Amino acid sequence: MLNLGTRFATAFQMALRLHQRQHRKGTEVPYISHLMAVAAIALENGANEDQTIAALLHDAAEDQGGAPILIQIEQHFGPEVARIVLGCTDNMGSEKLSWRSRKEAYLTHLTMAPDDVRLVCAADKLHNVRCLLVDLRHDGEPTWERFAGKKDGTLWYYRAITDIFLKLGPERIAVELDLVVGELQRLAGEHSKTTA
Repeated sequence: MLNLGTRFATAFQMALRLHQRQHRKGTEVPYISHLMAVAAIALENGANEDQTIAALLHDAAEDQGGAPILIQIEQHFGPEVARIVLGCTDNMGSEKLSWRSRKEAYLTHLTMAPDDVRLVCAADKLHNVRCLLVDLRHDGEPTWERFAGKKDGTLWYYRAITDIFLKLGPERIAVELDLVVGELQRLAGEHSKTTA
């Protein structure tokens, strides 16, 4: 049985400090809610303490300072946590590649990523799609404007990443993600018909 200890509590404090001024895209929801949800999904699907800490910190390097933050994560929580966080990161702060190019490169990366990276990444994507689906039901088509990939790119990316998880795992999250992405695609199609 897994008992989370002081390392987890320290990671939570770090996540809270790093993301305290950040909100979910287009909302007033504090970003820490997403990090807590990703950690919970990972835990519910067999994550150990390192993987759960990485789930809490999976966006820290990407959103809050790049390589220096990754170094801090390694110093505080060890190389395994830093490796998982890096594996979940598609951009270390540079915008040299287009959104589509970054996503295509990340999809390729995931096909070779270890199980623990895919576990945290899948938990992240599942929570993202659940939230997107709720927002789309509530706010309709304007929801897509929050995303760099807009409607078509976002739908493409979530379907492509889901297909990778369905093939390589983690199986339980992949099955749930497939259902939610399917509902997202269905709802997006309905919205397209009503606005046409």
